[in-house]
Amino acid sequence: MSKKWLIAVTGTFTHLLLGTVYAWSYFQNPISESAGWSNAQTAWAFSLSIFMLGVTSAWAGNKMSVYGPRRLSMIGGALYAFGYLVSGFALAHRYLFLLYFGFGIMGGIGLGLAYVAPVATVSAWFTHKQGLATGMVVMGFGFGALVMSKFLAPLLLQLSDGNLSTTFYYVGAVMIVLIPVLASFLQLPKPDKTHEKKPERISIARHIQSKPFIVVWLIFTINIVAGMIFISFQSPLLQDILKMRMSDGTNFSDGETMASLAAAGATLIAVSSVFNGMGRFAWGSISDKIGRMYTFRILLALQAVIFGLLILVHHPVVFSVLVCIVLLCYGGGFGVLPSLTKDMYGSKLMPSLYGAFLTAWSMGGIIGPQIVAFMKDNYAEKAGLFAFVVGGGLLIVGFFTSFLYRRKDVINLEN
Repeated sequence: MSKKWLIAVTGTFTHLLLGTVYAWSYFQNPISESAGWSNAQTAWAFSLSIFMLGVTSAWAGNKMSVYGPRRLSMIGGALYAFGYLVSGFALAHRYLFLLYFGFGIMGGIGLGLAYVAPVATVSAWFTHKQGLATGMVVMGFGFGALVMSKFLAPLLLQLSDGNLSTTFYYVGAVMIVLIPVLASFLQLPKPDKTHEKKPERISIARHIQSKPFIVVWLIFTINIVAGMIFISFQSPLLQDILKMRMSDGTNFSDGETMASLAAAGATLIAVSSVFNGMGRFAWGSISDKIGRMYTFRILLALQAVIFGLLILVHHPVVFSVLVCIVLLCYGGGFGVLPSLTKDMYGSKLMPSLYGAFLTAWSMGGIIGPQIVAFMKDNYAEKAGLFAFVVGGGLLIVGFFTSFLYRRKDVINLEN
């Protein structure tokens, strides 16, 4: 295996472990019910994690040339692991704000430090087929929910006799061993000495304030909001639909009933994560052929149609299929963005501005989960309907906003 492919593979597996954060909806109901917290209170742990991921990614992308991808990813992986350990203690003692600190702040910072480095590193190694190479790496992040919901979490829950706190301790122990080992392979290619120039201070402020950056940031945010509606609550939303189809006398607190509902939710998390992962790879490759912004428009338009259908759907299988399509498109946004960033700003600015674009993840990570959490806490029977109306409206806005993007504006900014 060549060096660049070894880095691509280890970067993909690093993202696979980081992407276990996307299995949050697997834990949403059990944590909320066992601790007695509301949906909104519990969901803030996930929202904070994604918020810190985006903010820290912006910083890490700008500092990668200083600290290097290996160091950032190894430290980030360790922080993500410690976040689980702190969260386990918080769950054992029902300290909500400690859960926010552990899973949200500490874990989110770790994710942000470790996320950008594999993508930017692989982008630097692969001068051709950018969408294919970076799409493969971020595909790993999408598959993380599958690993957690169908393999890691069930196994560790069984080992801990269903104790959530102990399960989080075990997850932290796994992460602190595996992520730093995989991240240790990351390194940037050596610069061509014949073209090597004296290092210069790179300012990205004027790019961030420009119209092209703002347009891409907005449509990426909206794409994230749409996906986060399901990543944070797909299991509870599916369980709500399944409950409506059960007989009136069903005891939803019965152990077997709860287990069957949880199993159905875990299956959807696992299957949809495959679509999330494949979307990053497939849409990244497609964008190599048809163009980055045209691909984004397809993603937004397709999701707007799906959200319209979700308003009318009450069948669990149809609901699950539509969720998988949304996450296929959600993943697609992450598959297209690295190559779009490099096309817009070049290799030198790519890590810094890619990290800056990921602040959209912070915004989407708050808006998406909190839309559903608010609806479930205040309009339980109509939560899904209202969330789909809001999400669909945002996607329509995003689709039309994409037409404000002009490639020539980026070129003019460089002149």
